Amino acid sequence: MISSSRQRRLTAAALAVMTVAAGATACSSGSGGSDAKGAGGGTYTIWDPYPQFDKTSAWAKLLDQCGTKAGVKVKRTAFDTSDLGNKTLLAAQQGNSPDVLIVDNPVVSTLAEAGVLTTTDDNKLDTSKVDPNLLAAGQSGGKTYGTPVGANTLALYYNKKVLKEAGVDIASVKDWKSLTAALAKVKQAGKKGITFSAIGTEEGSFQFLPWFWGAGAKLTALDSPQAVSALSLWKDWLKAGYAPNSVLNNTQTTSWQEFATGQYAFSENGTWQLANAKKAGLDYGVLPVPGAGGGNAAAPTGGEFVTIPVQKDTGRYTTSQKLAACLTSTANLYDTDTTLSYVAPTAEVQGKQVAANAELKPWVEAVRAAKGRTSDDLGTKYPKISEQMWKAVQSALSGSKSPKDALTAAQAAAK
Repeated sequence: MISSSRQRRLTAAALAVMTVAAGATACSSGSGGSDAKGAGGGTYTIWDPYPQFDKTSAWAKLLDQCGTKAGVKVKRTAFDTSDLGNKTLLAAQQGNSPDVLIVDNPVVSTLAEAGVLTTTDDNKLDTSKVDPNLLAAGQSGGKTYGTPVGANTLALYYNKKVLKEAGVDIASVKDWKSLTAALAKVKQAGKKGITFSAIGTEEGSFQFLPWFWGAGAKLTALDSPQAVSALSLWKDWLKAGYAPNSVLNNTQTTSWQEFATGQYAFSENGTWQLANAKKAGLDYGVLPVPGAGGGNAAAPTGGEFVTIPVQKDTGRYTTSQKLAACLTSTANLYDTDTTLSYVAPTAEVQGKQVAANAELKPWVEAVRAAKGRTSDDLGTKYPKISEQMWKAVQSALSGSKSPKDALTAAQAAAK
C-alpha cells in the first residue's frame, strides 16, 4: 500500500513534471516502448529518454555490456522525454518502478520530492568526480539523487562570413554592450543580427536564462532591476531590428533554421546543433553567452541524470548501483557523451573530448559555467517560476507590457 501522504506527493509531482516536460529542452524524440517491468531477479529494467537509439545502437549495446558485467540481463525501455516523467510517477504509484532511470535533469528534484528516488547516500553511487555545478541539478533538500550522464547547454553560434563583411572582430564581443554594437554593424551591412527562441514554453525560459543570470538576477526575484535589464536587452534588440519578431514563436529548431540560411550573424543554440552546423556548410564559430559586464554567463544545463528509483526489494540496489556506475564510468562516458552530443560531467573526460575535437572547447567552457534550472534548492518551485518567466518575456516582446511591468506581474504570480 502507498501512504496517503506519498500518494499526494506523487499527484503533485505529476503536475510539475507535465509543466517542465511541455517544453522539454534539447532532448530526444521518437516513439516510446512498452512500460512492462522485467520479471525475475536476473532481469533489471532500465528506462531512458533515447528512443532514437534502437537495439543495434552503441547506447543499447553499452546497456547490455553493463548488464553482463553486473551478472544480470537488462530490459531496456525508451520513452519520449515528455512521457518519461509521468510514466515513472505512474509506475511508482503501482509499485513497479524501473531499477535504473535516466531522466531529464529538471525532473529529478520533482521525483525526489515525491519519494520516487533513492539518494546517493542510500544507493552508494560515487559522484566525487562530477563537476559540482552539474551535480547541483540533481540535488534537493541537501541530498543528491543521481549522477549526470552528460550535459549540454547554450552558447552563441556565429557566422564568420557575416561578421567579416560587417567588419566585426569576434574578439571584441565580450559583454552586452560590445555584442549590441556588433549587431548594429551587422544590420548596417545589410545582414541580420541574432536569432533565438522566446516561445511561450519551457524552451523560451531556457533561452532567456543565460541573459537573466548573466545580469546577476535570481529566480526568486523575477522583478529585480537585473532581471528587467535582461528583458530590456531582448526588447531593445527587437525594437532596433537586431532580432526578428519571429523569436516570439521560434522553437530552438526553427530558430536554428533561420541561422542555417546564412543570413544571421548569431544564433543562441546548443551543442545538439553541432551536427546540423556542419551539415549546413557554414563557416561558424562558438562563443559562450557573455555576461552583462563581461565573462561567461551561466547558461542552464540540459541533459539527463542516472538515478535509482525506490524499490520494495531493497536487495536490488546493489546491482542497480553497479549498472549506474558502469554507465557513468570514466571508461564509458567518453563514448556515451560523443553519441549523445553531450559534454562530459567530469573534468577528466572533458579533457579527452577537447583533445579529440578542439571545437568542443567553448562548449566545455559554457558547461563549466552552467547552472541547473532547479539549483538553489528550487526543486518543484521551478516550473511555476519558469511559466511566469516565459509569460513575461512574451508580454514584453509583443509590446503588451513594458519589461518592468511584465516582470512585476510575473513575480506576483510566481509567489
